[in-house]
Amino acid sequence: MALWNLLLLALIQGVTEFLPISSSGHLVLLPNLTGMADQGQVIDVAVHVGTLGAVILYFWRDVGMGLAGVPRMLTGRIDTPGAKLAFLLLIATIPVIVAGLILHVTGLADALRSVAVIGWTMLVFGIVLYWADQRGPQMKRAEGWSLRDAVILGLWQAVALIPGTSRSGITIAGARFMGYDRESAARISMLMSIPTIAASGILLGGEVIAAADAQTARDGAIAAVFAFAAALAALAVMMRLLRSVSFTPYVIYRVILGVVLLWIAYS
Repeated sequence: MALWNLLLLALIQGVTEFLPISSSGHLVLLPNLTGMADQGQVIDVAVHVGTLGAVILYFWRDVGMGLAGVPRMLTGRIDTPGAKLAFLLLIATIPVIVAGLILHVTGLADALRSVAVIGWTMLVFGIVLYWADQRGPQMKRAEGWSLRDAVILGLWQAVALIPGTSRSGITIAGARFMGYDRESAARISMLMSIPTIAASGILLGGEVIAAADAQTARDGAIAAVFAFAAALAALAVMMRLLRSVSFTPYVIYRVILGVVLLWIAYS
């Protein structure tokens, strides 16, 4: 793949992965709207690995705490902040793994990769995000994340397997409905992305490694590096802006793009 195409794909993935505007939707739209060849699973996995590295680096304190709590969690002792975080992230990831396996085995994942589907999900879930952000109280902090909330947000996250929904957007909306403030909702959503992206990479990784050649591996490495840089920058900007700005600008973008895509799909 040409270097320019790799850079474009990596930037799209990096910038949109953690913003509530759907990275998968944009990656599906790129070949559909530009005529560019589909990037394939190797590049998809590579850019997701890059964004995974970015969120781990940005939230390295939380990640370190969670990793330190894994041994206690595995022995059934959920009695430290790290063990609690590791346990809640595990619980929140189960629904998306189950739903992802079902979509992968049945082939429904490919059937959902259409301009019309993305247009509707961009529009509908953009409105859901606006409603949640405007109506949800801001009384809970990320430190108060509970088992009940982890289960509910895990179910919200599973819906994001439909292209255009936005994993971060739907989980942030769910957290805002439950009363988490904007920054805490985003923080929980970003931490939930770590095991989810990792699970997705493991699911597809075996197939990708078996099919990849040296050229494809090189392209994947380049895409991962660019995606890492773009994701880290986008994540830092969003988390800083949330201290003073609502999610409304992202909602406006989603609604406009959704309407345009529906016009394209049905014209």
